[in-house]
Amino acid sequence: TFIYTGFRPAFVATLNRGGSPIYSWDTTRLPYNIANKHLYLNLSNAEVTENNIDILSNGFKWRNSISDGNGSGTTYLYVAFAENPFKNSLAR
Repeated sequence: TFIYTGFRPAFVATLNRGGSPIYSWDTTRLPYNIANKHLYLNLSNAEVTENNIDILSNGFKWRNSISDGNGSGTTYLYVAFAENPFKNSLAR
């Protein structure tokens, strides 16, 4: 599944509304794809290495169908922060 954000994310966090861990990825620790090093934001686990997502120029894409992030028939929440949020800003 591809999640369109309209910008290149520097940080992505996802949560299965069923109560799973909150996964997080960033482009600082691993600046290339596969973004396979993630942290759990609500657990005290160490960094985990799994092939979960690709961080792309306009969003992110799941590489597998884990139930905590890309299962069928489940609602997920995500937050993503842009790598360069003011590059194409129209604000005055």
